[in-house]
Amino acid sequence: MTPHAVYSYGVVSSSTLYRVRGAFPAAEGYAEIEEVQYMTGGEATNSSIVLARLGVPVKLDGNWLGADKNGQRTKALLSSYQVDTTRLPLREGINGVQEVVFAAEDTRTVFGTYGHLLEEAAWNMPHESDITRAKVVCLDPFFSRPAALVAQIAFDAGIPVVTVDCQYDDPLLRHASAVVISESFIRENYAVRDAENVFRNYQAATSGLTIFTFGDAMIWYAKPGELVRRFKPYSIDPVDTTGGGDAFRAGIVYGFLQGWDEVRMIDFASAVAAIVCTRFPGVMIAPTLDEVSDFMSAARRPGNQTPS
Repeated sequence: MTPHAVYSYGVVSSSTLYRVRGAFPAAEGYAEIEEVQYMTGGEATNSSIVLARLGVPVKLDGNWLGADKNGQRTKALLSSYQVDTTRLPLREGINGVQEVVFAAEDTRTVFGTYGHLLEEAAWNMPHESDITRAKVVCLDPFFSRPAALVAQIAFDAGIPVVTVDCQYDDPLLRHASAVVISESFIRENYAVRDAENVFRNYQAATSGLTIFTFGDAMIWYAKPGELVRRFKPYSIDPVDTTGGGDAFRAGIVYGFLQGWDEVRMIDFASAVAAIVCTRFPGVMIAPTLDEVSDFMSAARRPGNQTPS
């Protein structure tokens, strides 16, 4: 297996994605299923696949995979993208994480067994050598003790850590180079708070870059002590927004690998996420580096949107 440039730690699951015609139905309603795809789920997993499609060698670790049909399919899918899953053997008697996702117009609705995963703590502890051999760490914060350990080891080794959706009092933020917080996470955790005040709390909690995403609305970003800057995402007609946030995070990780500044990094990440959201299933056919470059060039031609 090729030495990894990115160490990715977090959620690994099997996923069944249903593309629904029109809007997701209300209770006791009906919607027509247009397409069904078997794919992977989990933030770290999806980011790993997007990075692999960009040509980045990734090593993935996280929760356990069962030796059942779902686990076998998930491991086979990851291997087909050349993601290193040697830390994820198939375990007899284990029910791995599963999810069912309904993609409808501009929304996605997820049903899963992630709560059971957190209750059972069925995940690996990270290996220090895997972390220190990487150039960047792509980290899910959801398994608190091992996630904090990954962040600490990487920080001590001078390796950038890019994480997502965690509360601003999460200790791992002290060791994060960037944190990407989604609109849905803000809504679920800080609904009664002013978003700009919440942003400032994140700025104070990390020495790195804080990024808030709001779907097709302006992206907010800043480092500690800076005024909030804004970036306009690319205009698209979305087909499937599942994995859009994971694709954006992958773009940020890629930017750290390249040593880019935050403007170029966010521009690139926005393009990756936009392309993923125009495809079904977006993560499974995430763009190559050439496709991202072509997309960004086309968006800047006269008559097309230029991010600002």
